[in-house]
Amino acid sequence: MNNFKNNIKNAIFIAAFAAMGAAATSCDDLLDTKPQGVFTNEQIGDEEAVDLMTAAYATLLNHYFGNNESFAGPINNWVFDVRSDDALKGGDGVTMEGYMHQLEVGNVQSDNDIANFKWRNNYFSISRCNTAIRGLQGSSALSETDRKSYIAEMKTLRAYYYFDMLRIFQKFPYFDETVANPSECRADQYTREQIAGFIKQDLRDSYEVLPESQEQVGRFNRYVAAALLARVDLFTSDWAEAEKYAGYVIASNKYKLYDNFLDMSKPEFNNTYESVLAIQFSSANSPDQYNFNNCLNCTWSEGNLYGNGDDFYLGSQNLVNAFRTDETGLPYLDGTTDGLNVDHADFEGNVDPRIDFTFGRIGMPWRSHTYNEKWCRNFELYGQFSGKKPYPAPESPYVKPGIVPWGASSLNCILIRYADVMLMKAEALIEQNKDLDEARTLINQIRAKANRSVDPAYAPIDCNPQIASYLVREYPATGWSQEYARKAVRMERRLELAMEGLRWFDLVRWGVAVETMNAYYVSEGKIRTYYAGANLSEDEIFLPIPVNQVDNAGDLYK
Repeated sequence: MNNFKNNIKNAIFIAAFAAMGAAATSCDDLLDTKPQGVFTNEQIGDEEAVDLMTAAYATLLNHYFGNNESFAGPINNWVFDVRSDDALKGGDGVTMEGYMHQLEVGNVQSDNDIANFKWRNNYFSISRCNTAIRGLQGSSALSETDRKSYIAEMKTLRAYYYFDMLRIFQKFPYFDETVANPSECRADQYTREQIAGFIKQDLRDSYEVLPESQEQVGRFNRYVAAALLARVDLFTSDWAEAEKYAGYVIASNKYKLYDNFLDMSKPEFNNTYESVLAIQFSSANSPDQYNFNNCLNCTWSEGNLYGNGDDFYLGSQNLVNAFRTDETGLPYLDGTTDGLNVDHADFEGNVDPRIDFTFGRIGMPWRSHTYNEKWCRNFELYGQFSGKKPYPAPESPYVKPGIVPWGASSLNCILIRYADVMLMKAEALIEQNKDLDEARTLINQIRAKANRSVDPAYAPIDCNPQIASYLVREYPATGWSQEYARKAVRMERRLELAMEGLRWFDLVRWGVAVETMNAYYVSEGKIRTYYAGANLSEDEIFLPIPVNQVDNAGDLYK
């Protein structure tokens, strides 16, 4: 057991068996080629079962195929956020990683690299989970209690990957650890509803078995399963269960909101406060332990403070304008009518302070440095709103400046924040037209965090109340109807969780992706000329099965 604990302690830091996994999955089709260089069931002993669990966790590092494929790794779906009204692809121009540009303008093709990257990455990870489960089931070194708990961790991890498939692809094969030959599984064997049921049942079962706390950071406890289940429930409109399981997380009293919004960008606060599900990263050792998924998006940074980043994943003008507030400190839930854009620091209207913790804005501080046009890789095309959240101050001892990947640090990547869980429960209550005052209280607690974050003494400096007019207030009880509350919680998700890879999936599950995006292409197109002709239709919401996967699978995927 001591060896197990020592191995798992480093599970998220060390990509165990990475070479073996790459050998097993470097082909175009994961399911139809017999794996080479992997354990057979007969070869899995007690020690191997432990190592396979470690290797399954290590898939969350999302850097086992190459830098470009890390963009579509399992942990941060910013490449799908560029399909939403929140984000621009960024980089040097539309031809740089042009397959991302296709998604940004609604051009969905079955040969898009993102689709293939995501498909391979997720099935690579699912296969590791299934192998680990089989190994743990056959291990004689574990107590029955430990065996059930460890298997529950792997089922929760597998559920994470299958849910990723559910919200991205229309059809895909599902197989668990009991399937002897996944290459025989058809993409239409189960309906989407059936697969969602499998995912939910795994998470319900895991919640009952997992401990409340884990000795080693990064390992899944029962509240990870609960929070993930609530997220799946929201996607399938199971409001009562979402309320129930989000409520379990809140009632645990294990989590709380950050004192200051900036705290989420400080490695010093890793695994504290809002960290429900977080991936552990390090800048101390091998580059394999860096968060390539986010680091490659780092701002260009004048003076090479982080190294000259690729500057992908920028905020849209539409999203930045959503941070405007009225004279009462509330957001414009239906948009403003004056047509003014929040651009430079000299914007005279009121703004929510979260704007300056989320984006670079010309004339405003960036971790105590002054952000200007020289921080922007292609200012003329993509504008100025580089994402801030994944990057501590360049002077932080947790940052390795001037190396590849740019902006590499020990900052965790939080996949589920406590604020998100609070908003899940609030939304579930609102959709049931139930306990609307409780929903308002949850939302207002998050807005209160934004309000108290305006502190010029809090270092490093990211907001400047001497320049910007910050005003954010809580929603009053007056007029708090179900319709108004629905608009409020949807806006709060957009503001609080901006640039965290969730907006596109919210639009999809709300059923407003097509109308929102086609209106956005028109409005944002006044600034982004490359949006000319952009359009999204209902049959382009989910990605098709990658064409090379179809070709290799014969009739299985047709």
